Amino acid sequence: MLRQIPRNLSPELVKCLMEMGHGDEIVLADANYPAHRLGQRIIRADGLGIPELLDAILTLFPLDTYSDYQVGLMQVVPGDTTVPVIWDTYKEILEHHHPGITIREIERFGFYEQSKEAYAILLTGETALYGNVILKKGVI
Repeated sequence: MLRQIPRNLSPELVKCLMEMGHGDEIVLADANYPAHRLGQRIIRADGLGIPELLDAILTLFPLDTYSDYQVGLMQVVPGDTTVPVIWDTYKEILEHHHPGITIREIERFGFYEQSKEAYAILLTGETALYGNVILKKGVI
């Protein structure tokens, strides 16, 4: 055990976050996400929701202030009546850790394509629709 490392972050995830460089991206994916088809490096966090993981990760993780956006959300498919209420929770967590960051909505298939280039995909137990998030790492 280490001090000040949130307990819900696995050793594998902490190692991954440390290995990532400036501009690298990590996808926090919901339980329905096709992570194993898209990702090169998959880390599992079964049973954990994205809000608790996002909050824990952001205690350690700088966001890329040099980029035109720091966070990406999967855009609702046109015609879908789903309202991703979980986004409000994400925005509160993000604003708490990194005030003033820019969030970009990414079209569904564009999000999948961007995931292919991500450093890692964290596959969670999140069940909220459109709960997927991309974080772009910054510098310390």
